[in-house]
Amino acid sequence: MGKVEEFLKKSSEIMKRSLAGVDYDKFEMKNISFDYESLMNLVPYNINEIIKIQREYKVGGTPLYELENINKIVKKLSKPGFGAKILLKDEANNASGSFKSRRASLSIFHAKKLGYEGVVAETSGNYGAAVASQAAQMNLKVIIVQEVFDSKWIGQPEILEKGRACEAYGAEVWQMTVGPELFYWTLIILNETGYFNASLYTPFAIKGIETLGYEIANDVKEKYGKFPDYVLTTHAGGGNITGTKRGLISVGAKDTKVIGVSVDLRGLHMASDRDFNRKSFTTGHTGFGVPFLVKPDRTDVPRNAARALRYIDDYFLVSQGEVFYTTILLAQIEGLERGPAGNTALSAAIPFATKLPDDKIIVVQETEYTGAGKHPYAQLTFAREMGVEVIKGDPNDNIPGKRIVIPEDVENLRYEELNMNELKISYLKHNIENIQEITKDDLNFLKQEVNEVESDFVERFLYEKGVKING
Repeated sequence: MGKVEEFLKKSSEIMKRSLAGVDYDKFEMKNISFDYESLMNLVPYNINEIIKIQREYKVGGTPLYELENINKIVKKLSKPGFGAKILLKDEANNASGSFKSRRASLSIFHAKKLGYEGVVAETSGNYGAAVASQAAQMNLKVIIVQEVFDSKWIGQPEILEKGRACEAYGAEVWQMTVGPELFYWTLIILNETGYFNASLYTPFAIKGIETLGYEIANDVKEKYGKFPDYVLTTHAGGGNITGTKRGLISVGAKDTKVIGVSVDLRGLHMASDRDFNRKSFTTGHTGFGVPFLVKPDRTDVPRNAARALRYIDDYFLVSQGEVFYTTILLAQIEGLERGPAGNTALSAAIPFATKLPDDKIIVVQETEYTGAGKHPYAQLTFAREMGVEVIKGDPNDNIPGKRIVIPEDVENLRYEELNMNELKISYLKHNIENIQEITKDDLNFLKQEVNEVESDFVERFLYEKGVKING
């Protein structure tokens, strides 16, 4: 066995030490299930305490805007009696400029409380900036491990911009080429420094996002007398959806539908050296969104606290060109210049609103800061340099990695609705592979995982696959 393989055998031990001794094994049940709520209850802070912590470190309490000019366009595009109201939760007002500040705040606070000297996070960038911002306020050291380059050492302007932001907050940034070395070097750094693992996928990270759903529900109820009908959120690794929905539920907004939205990059392989720089979005796309729905435990911790399939009600896809168009639209008619990835949900919200009655309320759940490298023009210029065609026209002509199509007008915006049953079946297939018999606990776990607690969806699937339920 080589040195690398020998070192990787220590990963569980390193992770346990870097997470204050959290023993994931004690949450495991028989076969495939684990006690998710007990894992989440590891966090020793309630919602009010989390809000207090976040406010102290410049997180939360972000404004909720009604997009009046966009809503006028929606009404013009809708038939009589239709055209839902779109509201925007402006998360760019958090320290570091994105909702990721919520995700980082509790982890860094807890690391400080436990006496860690520093923290480590692996990220494409926005989360890294959030971790660095929070660590700067709490006087902790921080190392960010960032996947930046292809094998020719060419980096996307957006990723380079995020790295610059991390350094601006005082982080030490380790920049990698695409591939498995990100995880390997993160393990080495955690092992050698003894720092806290501020992973995106711990209960601390998800609990920090719950305040976002909590605020949305309360803000809309106070201003409009009811909870929102829909919350649209950009979807990547699942934490955004998970935390937001849990926060909504905590206030009583159980009937609010949460819809995930991703940029359609199907056909591009996220770990491919060739494809790495042929995508103009580094997060919020199908390369993360689909795999994390159907195989959520593919993370740097043994069990992922972000379980989006438990909480998502629908899943929409939009094209890169549509998001770039919407980003410019938001700036030029609402006076809000925000980064493209945060506008992914907004690009779907506009055509979606035209299909809903005018008494419905849609909240677009986030925005993010922008900068020179994140601006649509920088991304489109880079796309052309990578051989990607950029044209105006019908978004249906978009081909990920080959052609970006910028819509001619707002009425050309559209979205594709993915089949949720197919995603749920994909998840179930991954979990019962090579299993002939499961327990009642396993069954209940699977029903919760695919959000089918009240139906016999899972039982019918298991019957068709010949899997027996013991007891």
